[in-house]
Amino acid sequence: MKHLHLILLLFFPFAQVFAQYNEPDMEDPDSLEMTLGEQEINDLNSGKAVVEESTVMEMLDLVSSISTFQDVYLDIDKDVWNKYGFKEGEVPYYDDSVYMQRIQTLAYETTIPLTFNTHVKSFIELYANRRRQQSSRMLGLSYVYFPMFEKYLSQYNLPLELKYLAMVESALNPTAGSKAGAKGLWQFMRGTGAEYGLRVSTLVDDRFDPEKETDAACQYLQNLYARYEDWFLVLAAYNSGPGTVNKAIIRAGGVKNYWAIWPYLPAETRGYVPAFIAVTYVMNYAAEHNLYPTNPGLLLHGTDTVMVRDRVAFDQINECIGVPMEDLTFFNPQYTKRIVPGTKQYPYALRMPMKYCLRFVQLEDSIYNFVSKAEKEREVIEEKVEEVSDSFVHVVRKGESLGSIARKYHVTVSKIKTWNHLKRETIRIGQRLTIYRSGAPMAQVGKTSSKSANTSKQANATVRTHTVKRGETLSSIARKYNCTVKDIKKWNGLKRDNVQAGQKLKIKK
Repeated sequence: MKHLHLILLLFFPFAQVFAQYNEPDMEDPDSLEMTLGEQEINDLNSGKAVVEESTVMEMLDLVSSISTFQDVYLDIDKDVWNKYGFKEGEVPYYDDSVYMQRIQTLAYETTIPLTFNTHVKSFIELYANRRRQQSSRMLGLSYVYFPMFEKYLSQYNLPLELKYLAMVESALNPTAGSKAGAKGLWQFMRGTGAEYGLRVSTLVDDRFDPEKETDAACQYLQNLYARYEDWFLVLAAYNSGPGTVNKAIIRAGGVKNYWAIWPYLPAETRGYVPAFIAVTYVMNYAAEHNLYPTNPGLLLHGTDTVMVRDRVAFDQINECIGVPMEDLTFFNPQYTKRIVPGTKQYPYALRMPMKYCLRFVQLEDSIYNFVSKAEKEREVIEEKVEEVSDSFVHVVRKGESLGSIARKYHVTVSKIKTWNHLKRETIRIGQRLTIYRSGAPMAQVGKTSSKSANTSKQANATVRTHTVKRGETLSSIARKYNCTVKDIKKWNGLKRDNVQAGQKLKIKK
């Protein structure tokens, strides 16, 4: 049956479109009985399951939540676009022969073997009819991202049509994240991203950086093509992984053809190539479907980048120069904790609305040294805790002994043993030891007059100098030396809590 089907296609008027069309035989459900049930076969014949089981609709829903969009079209001459004279909101419909002819025209212009079948048609209906608003948004976002995509695709000598792959992956939403853990415009999983230089740390996730992730995606696509030499297999492997595609090829008898291995692929991957062909078609024939690009607002021309050369939190920038937190968060999703860990040696890029960029440059040092409201509140709480707490717990680390712990806190080994009811000096990793700041429990301290105690402490105090490092605060320094913020301010005659990198502070112990 399948061989007869292929012979007939050679004489079909659109043979060049279908030259590599080897879709599973939907007229012969028995050909799929080993992998699909009867109801699933019926759904697949109608194209319903292919669309419903893909992640395309999930991503289209997410692009609806982008707040920068304006409820207007891009500044274009709609009358020129509307060359067919469609009415406002009119949804055109076409016969299959029209879709086939248009896709044939696109196929002539690329090395990717674009084809048409029931599954492609189902996704065309999704993009052009069912989700028109989201498709218009994607058209608008294409003006933001396609120039950058084309730059990298050309650099790696890849077909420019692969730019439409990001529409399938993320609907061009720069903050997109899937339930499986993929992130960014090109939806990289953490492991695959790491293979192509996309770092994920506590503070930064490179998968949300459009430039870095696009570069990584082009490298990955180039390597996949070197392996399979078939663009549809490359797309399938990009979606589900080379291992999954290799297993499907084995189950199909070793045939390296996407439509031949189609029944053996995961449900999501079955719709992946049809979705790619469909979105390629709709984006090229948007005017024929009365679709126009919605203005993405600030995303298009309203932002710029500044280089951050010191560690800074979003709330510092927000409180110091007024950049809205929602803008900082949306335009910079790579900073997952809202902290930019920049240094002079390794500055980080930060995107924000243009009107704030000059002010950031003018007040850069002040912003780095600015203490946000949240930081002030945290330091006040920590200071109060320090003032009322006479003791704390030390957790024993590898290599520590009672002697080293005693020296660290300026107490004796015998006192630590007494406070923790230890008979021997043996301790273990992870053991919790109570340490008293005053050198004795509060009740014992009370037996000595505060005046004599203070006199004795001042007489025996030693002074050391601490040089403030980047990112340090009075609170963090106080914790380091087991004293209070008030102590440090008193020893150094400070009236405010602000300190600067390189500043010398006296510490009395």
